[in-house]
Amino acid sequence: MATMARLFAAFIFFSAMLSFAASNSAEDDIAWWCNQTPHPSTCIYFTSHSSHNFSLTHRSQFRIMSVKLALERALVAQGQVSQLIQNCKNQHRRTVWSDCLKLHSNTILQLNRTLIGLGNTRPPCTDFDAQTWLSTALTNIQTCRAGSLDLNVSDFTMPAVSKNLSELISNALAINGVLLAAEDNNTQGFPVWLSRENRRLLQSTSTTAKASLVVAKNGLADFRTIQAALDAASRRSSKTRFIIHVKSGVYTENIEVRANSNNIWLVGDGLRNTIITSSRSVGAGYTTYSSATAGIDGLNFVARGITFRNTAGPQKGQAVALRSSSDLSVFYRCSFQGYQDTLFVHSQRQFFRECYIYGTIDFIFGNAAVVFQNSIIFVRRPLQGQGNMITAQGRNDPFQNTGISIHNSQILPAPDLKPVVRAFQTYLGRPWMQYSRTVILQTYIDGFINPSGWSPWQNTNFAQDTLYYGEYKNFGPGSSTKRRVAWKGFHVLTSPIVASRFSVRKPHRWRFMVAGHQSPIHFWHLITIYAVVFVTVFLF
Repeated sequence: MATMARLFAAFIFFSAMLSFAASNSAEDDIAWWCNQTPHPSTCIYFTSHSSHNFSLTHRSQFRIMSVKLALERALVAQGQVSQLIQNCKNQHRRTVWSDCLKLHSNTILQLNRTLIGLGNTRPPCTDFDAQTWLSTALTNIQTCRAGSLDLNVSDFTMPAVSKNLSELISNALAINGVLLAAEDNNTQGFPVWLSRENRRLLQSTSTTAKASLVVAKNGLADFRTIQAALDAASRRSSKTRFIIHVKSGVYTENIEVRANSNNIWLVGDGLRNTIITSSRSVGAGYTTYSSATAGIDGLNFVARGITFRNTAGPQKGQAVALRSSSDLSVFYRCSFQGYQDTLFVHSQRQFFRECYIYGTIDFIFGNAAVVFQNSIIFVRRPLQGQGNMITAQGRNDPFQNTGISIHNSQILPAPDLKPVVRAFQTYLGRPWMQYSRTVILQTYIDGFINPSGWSPWQNTNFAQDTLYYGEYKNFGPGSSTKRRVAWKGFHVLTSPIVASRFSVRKPHRWRFMVAGHQSPIHFWHLITIYAVVFVTVFLF
């Protein structure tokens, strides 16, 4: 009995010591918390140099701290980028500077949005919202770097665009620790963010009758150009749904829906009749980002019945028809026409339904969480010696909730490729970034696709173990998976439950169940959990 008492007393003492040690390390030692992140030294350094005094007793406080650190560094970086204007001695530098200034400003917007949403606002944002905005903040920095490489001026931007900001945002992504699936509970196949009223309006023939502004080439309307109508819409006091009817015509202009212009609906007279076209390209001195015929940043953007076209041609390299960074955006019965880099699904949450996409190299690319549904993908004829890669997904952090999903669609050779289809190799995609993620579901794949399905990145084994490529119940002569790549990251999906998480058909919500923990989960613990569930969950 005395022995049992001594053992019990020792147990109590040992438990108390563990509790005391955990309390001291968790509550008082910032370094202990920072060591739970993928970039601990960066966390420790910027915490010690922060203008804030942090007192941490809970993982949620650590999350707020991590976002505040990233925001502080983003503000410094924006100031440094602003000063680069003094060194803009040629057009290439000016183009890159303009992109980077805008992208850093948007990063600050996303970080502020996250802080506000995670604060005491009502209703608060979800963990998934926060992960989306943090993913976008990180993608923006990567896009700035990519633009400087496009135009060979990386020495100009790198002093300002250091890796510290990316690492601080990456820490925030890891701490937020979110794994969520599709959030949809309707039977029409549209995402949940499009309300039933908006779905009915989107699919109705009366949409144009409800237009607030009308654009027509002949001048018999409110405006002759689309950009003039968009500028007018951005000055409105109310930020509710605002419909702009773009009548039939070919509009040769570059348009931009700016970040402060939300809930814009751009409604055409059909994709064969309303066409927006331009010809910017990297070959002509633009970055991939700034080459877009249409650039969309405002929230809740909707487009219907419009063709977005870039006519630079295959000789001019990267030339974007549409770039979308619009969160909760929808493109319905639209067409996107170009060659290399046609459709830049840059960031945020996007949905494309009953659309047509034409291109050659990496022509559906970017780092959004995007679903293409009931659409037709046409692969065009590239230049002699080139191959076609349909997708190039740009996820560069394991905690970004991004990926490309192609569902219930068709992959076909375009009319110019069809007669010479055997002269060119065509692949479903290749890994642009380390954690590239693309899934193709219940889609018709024609026989011109290379039997291996997926192409390595520039003849290397880059990302083949860390990417996630999946195929599920596709059909057609090019759909067989028997000769597909043997990469660790390639998966033939067989479970309908798993596959449904890559679409918007059924409601699913997956997350780390760590909200009640009084201390942060160790980063490598998160990685372990992530590895178990990431193959079954598309973070959309």
